[in-house]
Amino acid sequence: MTWSAAYYPSGAECSVSTSHYGISSTLAPASSSSSNCSSYSTREAIRPPIVTLKPLARSWKVHAPNEEVFLESSGVAKTDQKKLSRATKDILFGSIAGMVAKVFEHPFDLIKVRLQTQPFSDPGPGQGKPKGTLYNGAFDAFRLTVQKEGLIGLFRGLSMPIVGATLENATLFFTYNALQGQIRRFNGEASAKAQLRDSPEKEAAASTKANPEAPLSLPQLAIAAAGAGAVTSFVLTPIELIKCRMQVQMISAEAAILAREATGKTSGPPMVEALNSARRALPGPVALVREAVRKDGFGGLWLGQTGTLLRETGGGMAWFLAFESTSRWFLRRRERLKEGGSGGGEQVVTSSELKSWQLVVAGALAGVSYNVVLFPADSVKSTIQTEAELSPAGTKPSSFMATLRRIYTTRGLAGLYAGCGITCLRSGPSSALIFLLYNRLEGFVESKGW
Repeated sequence: MTWSAAYYPSGAECSVSTSHYGISSTLAPASSSSSNCSSYSTREAIRPPIVTLKPLARSWKVHAPNEEVFLESSGVAKTDQKKLSRATKDILFGSIAGMVAKVFEHPFDLIKVRLQTQPFSDPGPGQGKPKGTLYNGAFDAFRLTVQKEGLIGLFRGLSMPIVGATLENATLFFTYNALQGQIRRFNGEASAKAQLRDSPEKEAAASTKANPEAPLSLPQLAIAAAGAGAVTSFVLTPIELIKCRMQVQMISAEAAILAREATGKTSGPPMVEALNSARRALPGPVALVREAVRKDGFGGLWLGQTGTLLRETGGGMAWFLAFESTSRWFLRRRERLKEGGSGGGEQVVTSSELKSWQLVVAGALAGVSYNVVLFPADSVKSTIQTEAELSPAGTKPSSFMATLRRIYTTRGLAGLYAGCGITCLRSGPSSALIFLLYNRLEGFVESKGW
């Protein structure tokens, strides 16, 4: 809070002005008096202050912690309008964006999981398929899935990812912003103490070190992003366990039917009818949760946690940093263009001025970066989580390192990156959709003053 008073000679009006975080007010005396204004006291009876509200220009709106403005000056009433808290915005916007994006990306994710976990086979010479794989590639997996299961087969297991996307994005954005707030407070407290040791007059300047208007550095954002990814991994692992098992159910059912026919047991129904019957008999997500808890206890829901933790920690850093770096580049470019077009002078460019296509580009780069960084960890995680469905009964889950060695020994580096292409193909648009919806929802709410 800063105060400034203007002194006028006898017969002139005296005024006092205040400002507080973008809110300014002018205090005028009840009447122009010929008395010496130097003896004017702001504690005397005066008219109610004339308050001019100036909207806060957030230079870095994207994922900045929420700033709350309070009028603490005497005689100025606090606003009665209730605004959504930062946590509420993160949970609400993250949930909506995550659900919409998940419906778009689920068919791609299903093909990715099937490529990662496809059982090994030896089709023999002249069959047109490589030894040890069920599919020739992503397009072959897509074609066979639609051919055998119909278009609805591409959305098998969608219920759990919808729940997962809601919890994932809400947790991710909430934790990311919360950790940013902690970093700001830590920096602000440390700076304030150093300033106060030198001069008490610098207290106000020191207290603004944690100003949410100022962007954090990229290393600081990396810390917040890694922490957010680590926390989110514990939410995601049980959901992805059920999702992956649902996505490969038809593979195991088809393998069982083919094994029956190979042994000459043809007393059952024809192939197509058998597949349809098997599809109807597949257990749902609740039944799979019960089965996992019954076999391995409650901790069994976190099977594959190591892979999810590695993927989300490293991937989360790549996701947020790619988006923030690209967004800041666009902001700097627009600021330079504004300065050049206005003939000089300071031009403040806010992230709300970013066009939709710029948010889409930044979000798409973030999505691709997220998947490329630690994709092998995701392949190992998916394999561990689907062993119960695709392996013989009684097979115990392998450890992370044992599964990693087995995939590399059997299929090489290409096995660890199986499905990476189609994953990037869906993660780019999906991530762009998430960031675009999140920021547009945030801008809409702020424009309404909520």
